[in-house]
Amino acid sequence: MDRLRLKGEGGFTLIELLVVIAIIGILAAIAIPQFATYRRRGYDAKVKSDLKNAATAQEAYFAQNSIYKGGSLASGNPTGYNKSPDLSITAAATGSGYVLTATATAGCSSGTGTFNLDSATGAISGTDCG
Repeated sequence: MDRLRLKGEGGFTLIELLVVIAIIGILAAIAIPQFATYRRRGYDAKVKSDLKNAATAQEAYFAQNSIYKGGSLASGNPTGYNKSPDLSITAAATGSGYVLTATATAGCSSGTGTFNLDSATGAISGTDCG
C-alpha cells in the first residue's frame, strides 16, 4: 500500500520528528546542569567583587575618620559604597584592620554562600553558593 505523494504535499514523517525531539532532549540534558554551574560561579564572583568594593570603601572611611567602620555595611555607608541587594555584609573592625563577611540572602540554589575578606592579607576565603 504505497501512497504516492501528491504534488505540493509536504511535511515530516513521524520518524524525522522523533529524531529531532531526541536530539533536543540530549542537548538539554547537557546544557541545563552546565547552566546551573555557570550561574553559581557568576554569583560567587559577584559576592567577591562586592567584598573588594566594601574593602575600598573601608579604606576610604579610615582615611577620613582614622578608624575602620564596624557592624553592618549598607549602601552609602561608608560613603560611596553600594552593595548588591541580595547580600548582607558585616565588618569586624579592629584598630589596625578589619574582616569583612558577606552572606548571601538570596540567589543561592542551596544553602548560603559566605565569604570573608581579611584586610591583613587581602585574601578572600569561604564557601561558595552551591
